[in-house]
Formats: sequence, C-alpha cells, structure tokens
Amino acid sequence: MAHEPRPEPEPDDARAARRQRFADAARAERPDLALLCLLIGAEADPALDEAGEDAAQIELDRLAGMLPYAPSGGPGAWARNLAELLGARCGFHGSPGDYRRLESSLLHEVLRRRRGLPILLSVVWMEVARRAGAPVHGVALPGHFVVGFGDPAGAHVLSDPFAGGRLLSEEDAGTLVAGATGEPLSARMMTPADPLEIVLRMLNNIRAWAQARPEHSAVQLWALELSLLLPSHPARLRHERAQLLVQRGEFLAGAAELEEYARVVEAVEPAGATAIRRQAAAARAMLN
Repeated sequence: MAHEPRPEPEPDDARAARRQRFADAARAERPDLALLCLLIGAEADPALDEAGEDAAQIELDRLAGMLPYAPSGGPGAWARNLAELLGARCGFHGSPGDYRRLESSLLHEVLRRRRGLPILLSVVWMEVARRAGAPVHGVALPGHFVVGFGDPAGAHVLSDPFAGGRLLSEEDAGTLVAGATGEPLSARMMTPADPLEIVLRMLNNIRAWAQARPEHSAVQLWALELSLLLPSHPARLRHERAQLLVQRGEFLAGAAELEEYARVVEAVEPAGATAIRRQAAAARAMLN
C-alpha cells in the first residue's frame, strides 16, 4: 500500500478508551459486527472518530434501504438482489491487488473504495442484508470467505462478494476450498461463522499482512493486542506478542510477557515453558 494511515502518534488515553469499547463490544450478548470492524479501522486510522463510525453505519443503512423488501423467490432472490445492488450498481468487488493493501481489511475504507478482501466485502453484504431483513450468514470457507442466504441446515444459496456477488454452486464452493487447501468441501466448513470468529479472522489477515512487511510491525502489534481482547483467542498469540515486542526492541516488556506465557503453558508443556524462559533471559540480556 502507499501509506500506513497513522499520521502522528495517538494519545494513550484515546487508544485505551477505544480498546475498552472494543472489549465491551466483543463481550456484548449480541456483538455488533459492524461496530467491531469499525473499531479495528480506528486502530489503523485514529482519524476515524465516533462521527466517522456513525457515517459508516448510516451508509450501511442507506444501502439496505435501496433493497426491495421481502422479495419473492426465497434465498436466491435475496442473493440476486444483493448482487445487483452492491456488485453491479455500487461496484463492490475485489481483485488480487487488494490483498496487498491494508485498507482492504478496514470496513470504513472498503465502504469508501468499494474494494476489499473477501471477508470485508462479505461483512458489507451481511450487514446490508441483515438490515433489510434477509436471512443471511457468513461462511468461513478456508482461504475465501463467502455469504450464505437462507437456512444453513436447509434451503440456502451461497454468494461470493469478492466476485461482485456471483452465486456459487456447491461445486464452485468445493473448487474454492480445493484451491486453498487441497481438501474436499465438508459440512463443517459450511457452518455459519459467528461475529467474533469473523473478527478474529480479520485480525489474523491484518497480522499476516504486517508480518510480511517488517516496517509495519506496529500494525502487527495492535492486531495482536485486539485479538487478545476477544473473549476467546488462541493462547499462542501471547507468545507471538512477546516475541514481537522483543523484535521491536522492547526487551523488558517482551521478557515479562514471555515469562507470563511460560507460566500459562508450564502445566501442559513443561519443556516448552523452559524454552520460553530461555527466550526471556536472552531478551533481558539484550539490555547488557
């Protein structure tokens, strides 16, 4: 991407307040997927304030208002109407080049540019469809997120927002999965994704983007830290954060995090805990 949208350091109290909002939203009885996505966007671009968040939510409302109400034809009609509105008329879609841009993982930028990764475009589809009353859910296929309309356990259709809302047959979905993993499509892969699973997958994408670009280690760090605020997350993320702190030259903080992680894993993996404590000692030695 051309730039990382962080023109100047953000005050610690503003960041802390936003992260508290993120943690609270993630623990809500019904997490607001759009809000969580926008709070991720504000982490990358602190200029996105609450007025900007409201503007993005209003845009989703506006798009939903352009859909026909309760179209006849069941799930297929909903899928076709979303493809016509968002894909054909509004131009939402993706391309291989979008994988190289951080903006492709930020909802407010996807709404502005009408380009993004499959999972962010799927969020636009789901949020617009949900507001219009459609029976919609996310489907986290390995390597390519898509959207389902209808009953996941019964009559439903799949739509690929990255391709402008193209309807997918089961064979098409199997081809996507085979291309990403070499494995056949399974029923487990078709299970609806809940909002927090979607958010964690987004943050994983951001971490992967930044990890491939060492100059953006700050992006990797905040993506890790937001992931750790989710009620459920892989424990290994704490180890990754500790290692990243050391790589960034924050040796004491990284060593302390490594030691804490060693305490967490010691009961189930004593040899691993010993190795992690050696990493912590080596980090502290970097100060000598």
